[in-house]
Amino acid sequence: MADAPRERRMRQWLLKGLKRPEGLTSAPPEEDAPEHQHSWWQVMCLTGVDYFSTLGYQPGIAALAAGALSPIATLVLVALTLFGALPTYRAVAGQSPHGLGSLSMLERLLPGWRGKLLVLFLLGFVATAFIVTITLSAADATAHILHNPFVPHFLAGWQVPITLVLIAALGGVFLAGFSEAISVAVVLVAVYLLFNLIVVGSAVAHVLTAPERVAGWQNTLSTDYTSPIAMVAVSLYVMPKLALGLSGFETGVAVMPLVKGDITERVKGARKLLTTAALIMSVFLITSSLATTILIPPAEFAEGGSANGRALAYLAHLYLGDWFGTAYDLSTIAILWFAGASALAGLLNIVPRYLPRYGMAPDWTRASRPMVLVFTAIAFVITVFFGAEVETQGGAYATGVLALILSAAVAVTLSALVGRRTRAAVLFGLITLVFGYAAVANIIERPDGLVIALLFVLAIVAVSLISRATRSTELRVTRISLDDAARRFINESAEIYLIANEPHGRDAKEYIDKAREAWELHRLRTAEGLLFLEVTVPDASEFAGELRVTGEERHGFRILCMHSTTVANSIAALLLHLRDLTGKTPHVYFHWAAEGNPIGALLRYLVFGGGDIPPLTREVLRQAEPDATCRPIVHVG
Repeated sequence: MADAPRERRMRQWLLKGLKRPEGLTSAPPEEDAPEHQHSWWQVMCLTGVDYFSTLGYQPGIAALAAGALSPIATLVLVALTLFGALPTYRAVAGQSPHGLGSLSMLERLLPGWRGKLLVLFLLGFVATAFIVTITLSAADATAHILHNPFVPHFLAGWQVPITLVLIAALGGVFLAGFSEAISVAVVLVAVYLLFNLIVVGSAVAHVLTAPERVAGWQNTLSTDYTSPIAMVAVSLYVMPKLALGLSGFETGVAVMPLVKGDITERVKGARKLLTTAALIMSVFLITSSLATTILIPPAEFAEGGSANGRALAYLAHLYLGDWFGTAYDLSTIAILWFAGASALAGLLNIVPRYLPRYGMAPDWTRASRPMVLVFTAIAFVITVFFGAEVETQGGAYATGVLALILSAAVAVTLSALVGRRTRAAVLFGLITLVFGYAAVANIIERPDGLVIALLFVLAIVAVSLISRATRSTELRVTRISLDDAARRFINESAEIYLIANEPHGRDAKEYIDKAREAWELHRLRTAEGLLFLEVTVPDASEFAGELRVTGEERHGFRILCMHSTTVANSIAALLLHLRDLTGKTPHVYFHWAAEGNPIGALLRYLVFGGGDIPPLTREVLRQAEPDATCRPIVHVG
């Protein structure tokens, strides 16, 4: 018995911060507002820990992918950043000011199950991008630790254990509670960019004073490639491998609610932070790629080389000494580790914004600590699978990043088409084609990223469908309102007898026959208190919503009409509401039998909100009201 209090305390600790929704579901995410807002440049730093930290490994990955062509390929990447990703996400910021991003745009453009299933599919790629951000950043931080000259040599083979320790420490911070993200991000980004400015500036100075190295690099290019057109063509071919340098845009939109001001100021601030971050990153990408390609021997970029995963750190130690190099290593390790924190925070933000709202996640997923444990465990598995190697994780990371940017480009293109903005639709359509090519080329070249993304998709869809099925008999109504006519019908009824009827029923004989059966069942002397109830399901994909009840008079009968996400749940919710409102025990009479086999009825219920309604209504009532003496009564004719 002593274990029971301990288990209870553990459960309370894990579920601390779980926001129990008022009513039956939480408020729409658009209504959520952060407690503290900041200037756009401060919020940019929160985006920057993810975006700018890629400088820790991007130049090395570019050198491995493109060789001497790395600076040209990086120029192509920068062009794609400034003329593709940036305008796309500036448009996303304007249409999703609450930070829901391109996924919410697609959800709105494709209503019903189509939009929700697409969001579930894309969430697999979101999870891939964010989880691999955690594992890749931790692995690169480990590379900076192990290659530092002051670190003992016996740790050389400890890449995986040290990476796991960094990921565990990240999870531990979030389990303890993490609230000063912006302040920490501002300091880390400022220090890191300053160090990079010094290192890259020093490297460029060495390039300018070593014309023979520049000549050697130019000779290599002229020997390997016949013309500038061939260089651009090969750069386009290898460009998908450099897509890691595009990683910060979705995060930049997600943090929009943190920007100070009203909606208009928030959009302006988000566009400023996206543009400023892209310009800063573009300058560093071009200069760092040029310097590292010219100054570092190609063999050092390969696995086991001193510049593998840490090209700028290699130059920092080479030209500025080990003490400065160590300081640079520490700043790089810190921002890489915090990039994982940014990714984990993004994951913890995404789950409650989508899955619970769809009814496709257990209740405990709205609490941070259980999800931290889940994501940390997944990061452990991926780290071990890839051996904590930076280069081998690049494909999975690029797959997630390119899928997100492609979805944003598609969303903006569709939005322009719907708004009949032809010129914008053509522009964003071309951008979509370019990112589509990059995504497909990356998947063909490195299919492991697609495999991981599809595993995430499969897991998310399976958990979502199971959760939706297990939560299907919950009361799924946020609020019930009755118009004046409906309220008058209820107030004038001595007892409440409802006859459930198909909403398309318009024949007078149908109403008369069903009313006669109800009179005989309840031995009623008059039709007083006898009301018809008709439920229309416009969109069964929605899990919960507000129930508005309107009163109509038709064929001499009084009818309560409702629009809801499901028939059974809305009838049960209305019965309980009428019981609480009047103090009477409502009765509902069903005049139909189950159609088809039980499995088909269950699927119709889950997908279309219909199914075998009488027993489902009874089950919803049974779960919502354990006391049978207080429970509304269901009759089946």
